[in-house]
Amino acid sequence: MRYISESARIGNNVEFGYFVVIEDDVIIGDNCRIGHNVVIKRGSVIGNNVEISDGTIIGKFPQKAFMSKTTEETNLPPALIEDGVKIGANSIIYRGAHICKNVFIADLVTVRENVKIGSNTIIGRGVSIENKTNIGSNCKIETNAYITAISEIEDWAFIAPGVVTSNDNFAGRGKDRAKYFKGVTIKRGGRIGANATILPGKVIGEEGFVGAGSVVTKDVAARKIVVGNPAKELKDVPVEQLLENQ
Repeated sequence: MRYISESARIGNNVEFGYFVVIEDDVIIGDNCRIGHNVVIKRGSVIGNNVEISDGTIIGKFPQKAFMSKTTEETNLPPALIEDGVKIGANSIIYRGAHICKNVFIADLVTVRENVKIGSNTIIGRGVSIENKTNIGSNCKIETNAYITAISEIEDWAFIAPGVVTSNDNFAGRGKDRAKYFKGVTIKRGGRIGANATILPGKVIGEEGFVGAGSVVTKDVAARKIVVGNPAKELKDVPVEQLLENQ
């Protein structure tokens, strides 16, 4: 049993599981596989050869909490899922998200509105990516990492399990704090070790590396390793680890 709107456009050789809901004006390309209990919201665009696993929602509209400072009540474009994307079970991709070609999204992932994820990037199980964030191509964001709103992550970045990023230096206090919100910036090839914490507005320079468990309170220079709480510069990134030598 399923519901597919008469205004939806479905490509060739599309497989649907049980209890699927496809709302008005959805576009689904060829050779897609849609699992059980999947909901695809109004206007969402799904490319060719896309796999969406059980219980996932595509195109969810954001709900604004009364005290929220980063969620805006604006008109958002439909969710866009490009060719070859794979999305795991019980994930939520919001309206206004743009997932580029061949991205892999594991189970229990949340991708908020106004987020773009570049091609060939891997998003691990339980990752949360908040709104107004750009993630480049060929990145890897591992299990249970938290990517705060208003962040910029460039190509080839690596973020290990349990990494936490933040965007509010005032920890929820002060009427003017929203003016200073800024997530993290991870330049091309930047890497962050397991369970590290990156404070608001900090920049990880190109191919910079943050050691596991570190707390980053200052910008990290390009091609430098930092460790500790607060993180301090330790040494250069080994030459053999640089992208140019991979």
